[in-house]
Amino acid sequence: MQQPLIEPDLQLPTSEELPCSDDTPVDNENQNTIPNWLIAILEQIWGQRQDWFFGVDMGIYDREAQEKRSPAIIPDGFLSIGVQRHKREGKGRLSYVLQEENEIVPLVAFELVSKTYGQEYGKKLRKYAKLGVKYYIIYNPEYSQRDKHEPFEVYQLVRGRYQRRQKEPFWLPEIELGIGRVQGEVGGIRREWLAWYDETGKPYPLPQQLIGQLEEQLIQVDRQLIQERQLTEQERQRAEQEKQRAEQERQRAEQERQRAEQERLEKLQLIEQLRQLGVDIN
Repeated sequence: MQQPLIEPDLQLPTSEELPCSDDTPVDNENQNTIPNWLIAILEQIWGQRQDWFFGVDMGIYDREAQEKRSPAIIPDGFLSIGVQRHKREGKGRLSYVLQEENEIVPLVAFELVSKTYGQEYGKKLRKYAKLGVKYYIIYNPEYSQRDKHEPFEVYQLVRGRYQRRQKEPFWLPEIELGIGRVQGEVGGIRREWLAWYDETGKPYPLPQQLIGQLEEQLIQVDRQLIQERQLTEQERQRAEQEKQRAEQERQRAEQERQRAEQERLEKLQLIEQLRQLGVDIN
């Protein structure tokens, strides 16, 4: 059953009036690339669903943040379930205001650590816990030794406090997807990124990987069709050769029949001639 909408506080600024972020530029390509790849994969597997939203570098506002007109936190990426996928008639959200989302807190938040220390393991962790984000994921492939942490860490909120989870890929039962690292080649470069996993532990491919797989499948189909056409042509040629050989045999048989008939006629003529001469052929 759908929960009743919470009446908005008309005294608080709306998402139309609030800053969408703090305008702090990212200093790591992964901070934009990987969250957008996670969205792209969800578009493949949840294309028809309208009850989810994935934000990238977008401010999240609770009531206190609305009053201050400053985001409570700006994740590199976050996933919410049970919210309207598209808002503002397809123009998209300007920010994520809990009051306008029926107080639905993001289920998962992602932070990708860059060369500039962003307090991912301290201040941000406490902020996500305060908001009530159930899963907090920190991806730190380059600077984990500096921070004395693992490259991939998952924290689950239990009674208001985060507890570290060790398994990778980590299964999220609420969305029936796993999350973890994957190695592969993208754009001719071998690299690592985050990916969603299915229940068998198999990662979902990126769109460019899926396109590559489909192109390879099409190439294989084309090759198979060419081979089948070649086999068909060979069979046709063999059948034509057999037909020609059969025709030659028929012609030879006809010629033999004609020669035998000619010999028979010649013998009959000879017998008749001998009879006319009075020769007793017996």
